[in-house]
Amino acid sequence: MRDTTLNAIAIVIFGVTMASLLGPLIDLSPAVVAVFVAVGLGVFSVDQLGLSGRIGNILMDAVAWASPDHRQRVLHHEAGHFLAAVLLDIPIEAYTLNTWEAWKQGIPGQGGVVFGPGDPAALARLTPQSIDRYCQVWMAGIAAEQMIYGDAQGGGDDTATLTLFWNALGRSPGEAPLKQRWAALQVKTLLEKHREAFDQLVMAMGDRTPVADCCALIEQHRAALESTNFRH
Repeated sequence: MRDTTLNAIAIVIFGVTMASLLGPLIDLSPAVVAVFVAVGLGVFSVDQLGLSGRIGNILMDAVAWASPDHRQRVLHHEAGHFLAAVLLDIPIEAYTLNTWEAWKQGIPGQGGVVFGPGDPAALARLTPQSIDRYCQVWMAGIAAEQMIYGDAQGGGDDTATLTLFWNALGRSPGEAPLKQRWAALQVKTLLEKHREAFDQLVMAMGDRTPVADCCALIEQHRAALESTNFRH
């Protein structure tokens, strides 16, 4: 069961407990509490069995999204993925910043930057250079948080995905952590080099700027940087 769904169920149980304790004081009917329990557990059962925890994720996202600090963390994390993917020539299909946005767009999971490879059969066609690039993109969210905040609070799904990717390639599972650390260091250097583009991208994604416009913004910065380096 997903952590977010467990947390949401815990909130329901806490609410029921408080209602039971305070009910006599505020003249709350036990029948109301019973209905609340039945509805709450029914919704979360359907969520877990039929919706893969989406309702729980949406509720917990809504609570977390009320925090400006959390919103900025998410923006910087996802901007790291987005910028790295464009700079490393990996196509981006879409991006979302929370579970609700992902649900509305028909994207599975809790949101984020959607990039390839979507077809598992494509793994066999990846070159060593492409593998390195994908690993860097997956670690870019963590690297972006570390660059801005000094630490990373998100990224558990990213490291898990990279590990699955590594295993799907038939590589030794013991090598995955080493690859994660290598990719994180490489992509952090890349993000620092393009810090101006990163800052602009954070603002653009915060305004939900379309993917094509975000990519164009990055390409403009890349062209300007390359032109400056050429003159020097």
